[in-house]
Amino acid sequence: MGTIICQDCQKVIENYDEEKVTTLYSTCPNCKK
Repeated sequence: MGTIICQDCQKVIENYDEEKVTTLYSTCPNCKK
C-alpha cells in the first residue's frame, strides 16, 4: 500500500496499490494555491 501525503498540511492525498509500503510527499490542490 502506498500513500501520498501533502508536505505542507500533512493530509493524505491518495492511497494506491504498491507491493511494498511507500510514502510519497506531494502538494495537494489546496496548498498549491
